[in-house]
Amino acid sequence: MKKIKKEDKVLILSGNHRGMEGVILKVFSKKNKAIIRGINMVKRHTKPTPKKPKGGILEKEAPIHLSNLKKIKIEK
Repeated sequence: MKKIKKEDKVLILSGNHRGMEGVILKVFSKKNKAIIRGINMVKRHTKPTPKKPKGGILEKEAPIHLSNLKKIKIEK
């Protein structure tokens, strides 16, 4: 198995985002998961804090298991 690392282009093999391509932002090697830019977005409800007095709903990427990813060669 080829090592998947930050800034690699990957193809999602299974799940709701099957067939989509994206670039890896972060890899969690101990958990075997990765975060891909713009893929698997989830909504996070936050309480008001001094930085964000209103609180609200934030959208961010959730991790995807490495077994559901395939590294793509970038042609130059």
